[in-house]
Amino acid sequence: MTSVPSKNIWIRRQQCPCGDWKCYVTYEGDAEETSISSQLVKNESVQSEAMVAPYVGMVFKSDEDAFEYYGNFARKNGFSIRKERSRLSPQLGIYKRDFVCYRSGFAPLRKKPTGEHHRDRKSVRCGCDAKMYLSKEVIDGVSQWFVVQFSNVHNHELLEDDQVRLLPAYRKIHEADQERILLLSKAGFPIHRIVKVLELEKGIQGGQLPFLERDVRNFVQNRKKVVQENDALLNEKRENDTMELLEACKATKEADQDFVYDYTVDENDKVENIAWSYGDSVNSYTMYGDVVYFDTTYRSITYDMLFGAWIGIDNNGRPIFFGCVLLQDETMRSFAWALQTFISFMKGRCPQTISTDLDPGLRDAIRSELPSTKHVMSIWNILPKVSSWFPLQLGSQYAEFKSEFDALYRLESTEDFELRWNQMVSIFGLGSDKHITLLYSLRTSWAQSYVRGYFLARMVTTTYSKSVDAFLKGIFSAQTSLRRFFEQED
Repeated sequence: MTSVPSKNIWIRRQQCPCGDWKCYVTYEGDAEETSISSQLVKNESVQSEAMVAPYVGMVFKSDEDAFEYYGNFARKNGFSIRKERSRLSPQLGIYKRDFVCYRSGFAPLRKKPTGEHHRDRKSVRCGCDAKMYLSKEVIDGVSQWFVVQFSNVHNHELLEDDQVRLLPAYRKIHEADQERILLLSKAGFPIHRIVKVLELEKGIQGGQLPFLERDVRNFVQNRKKVVQENDALLNEKRENDTMELLEACKATKEADQDFVYDYTVDENDKVENIAWSYGDSVNSYTMYGDVVYFDTTYRSITYDMLFGAWIGIDNNGRPIFFGCVLLQDETMRSFAWALQTFISFMKGRCPQTISTDLDPGLRDAIRSELPSTKHVMSIWNILPKVSSWFPLQLGSQYAEFKSEFDALYRLESTEDFELRWNQMVSIFGLGSDKHITLLYSLRTSWAQSYVRGYFLARMVTTTYSKSVDAFLKGIFSAQTSLRRFFEQED
């Protein structure tokens, strides 16, 4: 049965601003939005080093806690486990659980229909007797699970670390990798090339992904089977939820006349873009609206919408929320509408300076709609992209390149910048690199020699960056609908 995601999932925009839709950006240290498999393996190994083997009488709060513990123990010791039997009673519900080695028991004999060809797959089951059995007891109204039997005696060879990670129980394609696989598949990449691209992008050797080529093939095939049904269901969910969000805005406006919102509809009269702000935000803008950060870092996988937030900074260096917008796409036209709407909310007053992410479409929209406003692309938006674009290409030269790039950013003279930029491009052989070309074309918005003298308050500091990131992550907790997101953001 096909179903739409129950959560409204937000991830950092991975599409690269270079314009090549096959190119994307990874973010160092952001375990929720980039592939986290290597960190998970590290965490598991650290945890398992101090693990005690299960024993009779060991107590767990739940059967799932017990299964997780036994699974971590199994991975450290070269095998995996599965759930076998459970027993049910009217009073206690499930009160017994049997967890066994993945090679426990024997494969049932299957009768082959006459005339049909079947592959004979050799079963891994060999009657292994390693197991952990649990029983539930309720003590003073609290359920506890006790280990009543445990055996770690196996009748087969246990696997080394580089082998055990490839058991089916431990092969996982994480969410960020799934998105990347689907993007490459749509681009026409064959499965073996998708695997190679992922290895190159992660900077790992062949065969070191936490999943196999056949896992990628099965994932793509299974996704293709349900994609049409899911798309139809998601489209219906998007339409219903955006209308629900619009109704929430209307209701808020009726209760609070200082609340402001606006939206556009497409040719089918369906909500396309929607923006809103609050009376307190508008009032704050009159005091702190000289410099504004327009964050467009996150987009919703569930609704395929980009989230933009206008954020200021107060006298203590803390973020101030001015308003936000949900956009159906990332075109100059959509960004232009968003900027027009924001200035309308703020009673026609434009900021002296606006800071944004690295985005040519957004830059063009700002030139069009805010011609007298200084535009800055913050270095803390640029550095993660530099760290994504160049390490694999430059290899051992990357550290030297990064040091030179940091020095270039801080130069005071535009003449010095131009001279040393050309030298850097020549030294590292980057004359035809599309990302270097992009950075250079936008240099007047990020290099200090060009933006010196712009009013930025303390908005380009690392402290402010971290405050904004924490604020946004607080909004993007798991919500089930756009209306719930609206309430959370409020």
